[in-house]
Amino acid sequence: MAAHGRHFLVRTAQGAALECITRGRKQEVVCGDRVELSLTAQGQGVIEKVQPRSSLFKRADAFRSKPIAANVTQVAIMVAPRPSWSEDLLQRCLLAAECQHLPTLIIANKADLPEHPATLETLSLYESLGYQVISLSAKKDIGLLRERLQGHLTLLAGQSGMGKSTLINALFPHADARVEAFSEALDSGRHTTTHSRLYRLDESSAVIDSPGFQEFALAHLSRPDIEAAMPDFRPYLGQCRFRDCRHDTEPGCAIRQAVEKGLIAQKRLDFFHRLVAENSR
Repeated sequence: MAAHGRHFLVRTAQGAALECITRGRKQEVVCGDRVELSLTAQGQGVIEKVQPRSSLFKRADAFRSKPIAANVTQVAIMVAPRPSWSEDLLQRCLLAAECQHLPTLIIANKADLPEHPATLETLSLYESLGYQVISLSAKKDIGLLRERLQGHLTLLAGQSGMGKSTLINALFPHADARVEAFSEALDSGRHTTTHSRLYRLDESSAVIDSPGFQEFALAHLSRPDIEAAMPDFRPYLGQCRFRDCRHDTEPGCAIRQAVEKGLIAQKRLDFFHRLVAENSR
């Protein structure tokens, strides 16, 4: 349900909340994991084993991997006009979700701001790639989003300041009290999302609120991984003249030809080259 360092809040099948630690430092546990544990005292336990995961949403730089949530069935990425959101970070989150074969929706928050139409115009590219864009104001009406959360374990991700905490409080009116209780148990900040937390809508629906980020490295992905995770590239993969085409200056590149015809946006190819270059350093 929540994690802070090596301290975890675990909900049992009977609905009890236990404060737990792991057995040894090498065991990696994240929010959303299903675990086996041993009771050590009333309300306390030790995580003995992590059960196999159906998905693991993560980011990674050259030095370490940062798992964010496990077993999620969809990802919701939040953007908003203020503070300025990064299209590059959005693309990285979409790529991380695609690599785990997770459906993704994009939440365009703060619909009451005058810059909101410009945000929707930018997002129209991703809507054309098959991602649903939900326009809303988390302070006013979240009905459409609530419908899309039913039956899913959803990871809520996004940059800091996009309004994720406001949305969580709208979805879960008692979240402030629960966050305070979790924070006290895990000895973490009271009002700042410093680690992932899981909130239940009902027995078949839940949301994992993850900390806001300002960067999202994907150093664990190879060039073929990145190609395969870009839905606009997929129809043209394997059609280049050279099997190891880098879609740069090689003759007979099907991806570049698609860009020239307007079938792939130039900024998507630019993003691909930027990420591949970053991962090859």
